[in-house]
Amino acid sequence: MTKKERQNLILKLIDKYGLGTQEGILEKLLENGVSVTQATVSRDIRELKLVKQPTSGGAYMYNFELSLKNGLNVKYYNIFSQTVYLADHAGNICVLKCHAGTASAACAAADEMELPEVAGTLAGDDTVFILCRSESAAANIKNILEELLEK
Repeated sequence: MTKKERQNLILKLIDKYGLGTQEGILEKLLENGVSVTQATVSRDIRELKLVKQPTSGGAYMYNFELSLKNGLNVKYYNIFSQTVYLADHAGNICVLKCHAGTASAACAAADEMELPEVAGTLAGDDTVFILCRSESAAANIKNILEELLEK
């Protein structure tokens, strides 16, 4: 199993079982045939930017909705969701329309996402251009960004 597959499994297990400890994650991984060390789980938690959140019962559980939104940590997700109001594409360019004066922040958030097949980004005052390597990549990236705006 690759690291990416293991980390995806961790996210699914947290979502399904509401896990709040590394030991709980280790146990569920083992039940799914994945044997790793506590240090590996600790690194995975850090890389996935998981955060513990209190539940209504007073216990804590890992939450990836708060820490990870399509590759964005909470800071960049908040910036993106509060500045961008429209994603579109034309040819191989994806365009983000932003509130006045916020395009630089939105551009930084988009850069942090490390989107596939992006050659570069450029921000103005209220518009971000994302230069993609193909038209299909621009359409795909537009769809990814629209999903973020819907959450």
